[in-house]
Amino acid sequence: MKTTLKLRMSSHDAHYGGNLVDGARILALFGDAATELLVRNDGDEGLFRAYEKVDFLAPVYAGDFLEVEAVILSQGNTSRKMEFKCYKIISPRTDISESACDVLKERILTTYALGTCIVPKEKQRNG
Repeated sequence: MKTTLKLRMSSHDAHYGGNLVDGARILALFGDAATELLVRNDGDEGLFRAYEKVDFLAPVYAGDFLEVEAVILSQGNTSRKMEFKCYKIISPRTDISESACDVLKERILTTYALGTCIVPKEKQRNG
């Protein structure tokens, strides 16, 4: 099972100089994607248990459009192992004007993660 979220980072998402968005914001998006997958799969939001791997591979800035993908890789009795990817798909071009943007020919993988979520048996749709 897979889900995709698309959104734009705003100036409120920028945490550091140069309009850089902090990695915690991307992890929050992964949490949102995991919640959607758990609701679709189990009928319950579940709980995020742990990340086993997080790689920040490219910077994200205010004005960037992102595509967040999440997929359930495997499923135990209560655990759901998931893979997360965040891609930059559109970037602002403030060197041209304040509203100019480029649609990227190839999306840029900014963040990759593996994590596990838990849905207690009694909360599962078929549990």
